[in-house]
Amino acid sequence: MKKKIQGKVLKLFITKNDTNKTRVIREQINADENGIIHDKFYNKNNLRAILITSTQSYDMAFNENINLPEGTLGENILIDINPYHLCAGERLTIGNTTLEITQNCTLCKGLTTINSKLPKLLKNDRGIFAKVISGSTTIKIGDIVYID
Repeated sequence: MKKKIQGKVLKLFITKNDTNKTRVIREQINADENGIIHDKFYNKNNLRAILITSTQSYDMAFNENINLPEGTLGENILIDINPYHLCAGERLTIGNTTLEITQNCTLCKGLTTINSKLPKLLKNDRGIFAKVISGSTTIKIGDIVYID
């Protein structure tokens, strides 16, 4: 039997529906097939419903002398293990929630405004998008993350 990789949720974020795209840290988030409820991007694009980022992305930036506050990469969920090897259709579990990977996170021009090195540095390591498989669910800081 293949061993599961285990980590945990460190931080949770939503983007407010304002002109500044204000990022708000939450103790828990509620999600369903359309994304993070109350997030600016809720029900906009099912393939980009939830962005999961690893602390590895922030470590990579830090190692290049780019100090990014957590949440800067636009993630909804920050975890302490690397899920970037997962492909579309594969699944991971956070607490009691099963998520299906939909795509690798594409880089946005906004990263260049933070530091011109970021797009190239994080080309394949910014995050992955996922969606909730069915129903609504709650994800909390400290929830265990399982990757098969």
